[in-house]
Order: sequence, then C-alpha cells, then structure tokens
Amino acid sequence: MKDNYNGALQQPIGSGFNASSTTHDVINGIDLTGKTAVVTGGYAGIGLETVKTFVAAGAKVVVPARDIQKATANLQGLHNVRIEKMDLMDPASIDAFAATFLAAHDTLHILVNNAGIMWVPLQRDQRGYESQLATNHLGHFQLTARLWPALKQANGARVVNVSSFGHQIAPFDFDDPNFKARPYETLQGYGQSKTANNLFAVALDRRGKAVGVRAFSLHPGSVIGTDLGRVAPMELFQQMGTHDANGEIFPEVAARLKTVEQGAATSVWCATSPQLNGIGGVYCENADVAELDKGNIAHNYGDPATLRGVKPYAVDAGNAEKLWTLSEEMTGVSFPAN
Repeated sequence: MKDNYNGALQQPIGSGFNASSTTHDVINGIDLTGKTAVVTGGYAGIGLETVKTFVAAGAKVVVPARDIQKATANLQGLHNVRIEKMDLMDPASIDAFAATFLAAHDTLHILVNNAGIMWVPLQRDQRGYESQLATNHLGHFQLTARLWPALKQANGARVVNVSSFGHQIAPFDFDDPNFKARPYETLQGYGQSKTANNLFAVALDRRGKAVGVRAFSLHPGSVIGTDLGRVAPMELFQQMGTHDANGEIFPEVAARLKTVEQGAATSVWCATSPQLNGIGGVYCENADVAELDKGNIAHNYGDPATLRGVKPYAVDAGNAEKLWTLSEEMTGVSFPAN
C-alpha cells in the first residue's frame, strides 16, 4: 500500500468524474448498508448533502452539532441520523461526544471532518488558540484521535478532511500559529488551517494504513448556497474580484459556482469510492486526485475552475510530521495511531 509522503501519489487517476459531477454520480452503485459514519458540520451546506447521500446509500450517520436546534431543523425527516452535542472549540465537549459514540458503537467506517469556519475576526478559545486553527484542525485532530479505536475496528475505514484551495493562501506558520507575535490576518489564519487539514491527512494516512485506515483531504470547489463565509467582510470578496462595488456577486462568477450537490461530490467520493482503494494521503478535487501545483497553474478567483492544485508544502512529509507533534502538544492528546 502506498502513501502520499511528499506528494508521491499526487496526480489525477482518471476517475471519470469532473467539476460537474454530483453526489448522485459518485455514489451510484455503492451500498453503505451496515456502515456507520460521523460527519461534523453535517447539518448545513455540503455537510448536510454528504449526510443525505450517505443515508440514501444505506448508512447510519451521527452528526455532532454545536447548534442542536439548527441541526434538528435541517435534518428533520432523515432516517438513521442521530444528533449529538459537540463544539470543536471546546475540548471537553469533543471528549464527551467521543465517549458517547464509543459507548454505542464499536465500529466507525467513515469520519468526515467537514465542519469549519472561515474569514472570522480574531477570536481565541479558552486555551488562547486562534479560532480557525482550533476549529478547522485541532478540534478534528482530537476528535479523530478519540474515535481511533472504532476506526481501527472497521478494517477499512476512511477519514476525510474537508480542506480548501484556500490552503494556497498560506503555509503553516510553525513559529507563530496563533498570531501572538504577528498581526492577525484572517485569510492567513484560514489558509494555514486548511494547510493543516492536508498535512494531517498525509501523516494520518502514513500511520493508519497498517491498521486499515486511510485518510484524504479535499477541495470541494467554489460552492453556492453555503454559509461558510457568512461573517466575512464584503471587502474580502471584492478584493478577490468576485463581487462588485455594491456587494453583488458578478453574474459570470455565480454561473461558474458549483451547486451543493456538486460541492459535496468530492467528500462522498473520497469517503466511499473503490477507485481509491490502496492509496491515501492525497488531496483531491472534482472527484479525482489533484495535480501537484509547483507554480505551473494560473489562478483567477473570478474563474473558480482555475482554483485547483495542491502546494508541495501542504503534502510535505517534514511539515506533516512537525504538525503532528505540535498538534499533540497543543491539544494534550497522545495519538500514536497504531
């Protein structure tokens, strides 16, 4: 079995899917009967679509939720879905959720680390950690560690980290990850948290493959109809060239955005596709393995189709190992993953 240390596997495999592929396309012919999945943030946006797809394919899904009321309303009518309280910025709530899950389930087949925040003003958790790093990476690192016994028991589990092209905004700053010594820039915070999602998948897959757990990270694409950027100032969108002076998205940009069904397709593909059997640690996009971006891909934020590829620093073995050690130190969680 091969892993993606230093991007060794980081090239498209010719999956047959593309940016227009939907969750219905990638799940076609796949039966999840008897499987159990956990999807963080599985009650809004692409997370909700991921849950719907898993349930339709026969899986039982547990959705950890910070906002129980919103989750209950959005998941109403879906069978085989259970909602449990959890806040990724509250380490105690992560441990409590994991304990509750393990008491009821000895096996976990799919873990989709989907929840995330983006472009928020400077906020810190009770430990003093910057909120995007705490939510997008550290909380999921701790959750994965706590659920590890059930993942190993599956003998073929997958962990899927929903990252973003936004990882290209910033590498991980090992010297000052919490913006204690440098001025806070929300895009830098978001970018490094998404780089962390990729590096976590690389290191986790390296450790997990021997016990049957493979890990992946992905860019869902630029998706319309999600609330991920709900607190971002309009100036950021205008700076990227996606919105006009009145705060309206340019029609030509909107026309190129993915639907929620298209945006969740890569999450579902990474979690379920037999095309990925035997490989792991790769960063994916458009329901295929992404190309390694060594500066050879031109990007234009006004054309979401050009926002592709993964930076070498985000699949670098040294960075992945360094982040693993730092994550254990910052969370206080020992995660041997064997």
